[in-house]
Amino acid sequence: MQPASSSGAPFKALTALTLVLAATSAFAQQGYPDRAITMVIPYPPGGTTDIIARTLAHAMETELKQTIVAENRAGAGGNIGMGHLAQAKPDGYTIGVGTIGTQTINQFLYTNMAFNPESDFAPIALVGTTPNVIAVNAQSKIYTVKDLIKAARTKKEKSLSYGTPGIGSSVHLTGAYFEQAAGVEMLHVPFKGVSGSMPALIGGQIDILMDNLPSTLSQIKDGSKVRGIAVTSAERAPSLPDLPTVAESGLPGFDVTAWFALYAPKNTPQDRVDRLIEAARSALASEKLKTTFATSSLEPGTLFGSDLASFETKERNRWQALIKSHGIQAQ
Repeated sequence: MQPASSSGAPFKALTALTLVLAATSAFAQQGYPDRAITMVIPYPPGGTTDIIARTLAHAMETELKQTIVAENRAGAGGNIGMGHLAQAKPDGYTIGVGTIGTQTINQFLYTNMAFNPESDFAPIALVGTTPNVIAVNAQSKIYTVKDLIKAARTKKEKSLSYGTPGIGSSVHLTGAYFEQAAGVEMLHVPFKGVSGSMPALIGGQIDILMDNLPSTLSQIKDGSKVRGIAVTSAERAPSLPDLPTVAESGLPGFDVTAWFALYAPKNTPQDRVDRLIEAARSALASEKLKTTFATSSLEPGTLFGSDLASFETKERNRWQALIKSHGIQAQ
């Protein structure tokens, strides 16, 4: 009797191994997440980033079937929070919301960064975009962008002042971009968030307020203390349809929007990154989130993973040139 052929043994072993790996992957996918996830927010509570992050976290909880705990770690233009995220264990249980500032501006302002925005994170999703807004005290004689430019050009003894959330913030750079486009010079007055700049505008300590629209929307809608002049996006904000854009107010082509994106630390297992991407995609497509975002003039993002990374590269090129031309440095 001839011995049984063993030619099929390697194939059977390979098949068995494939099945084991597939089962292991499926188990990992089903098992994650099996506990709460922490979402780092690198700015103070109440600001635009905080509003966006908490809205997203709530929407993603439905998809992930786990709690997402918001953790504010503010300071250094968002660098403290994102530095913490970069050093977090890459297991998918710590994620964070970066911004146009932390991911594409700060590296050209700060000499000592605790993280590299280009290589220390796994990009998950562009969460949303929003215009910045230019506003004045309701008693101001400035009603339009043309009025603002005229006032900036005629004020000789004391420059027209504008407040922002801080030196090197995307709003500060919006102001610098405006000065460049309009051919004017104004005095930049940095604050630690809108909680400082808004009272200064209402109290008459500054002439102009520039900020992300969601942070100032309620005051502008109320109109008793603050009056909107223009939004910085190419299109008008749906929440303020009567407020013109800077572009249509005399500076054609002016288009600046703030953006916010979700990240995990680098080396987070790809299957967990993919799980987070799908959860974010589902959350951003939900009608509930869209409705919530719309009330704050936020547009849900549509870029995920590598597409987000490509978008960031273009943004870095844009802001690096502006920062260099204006000699802006963090203090």
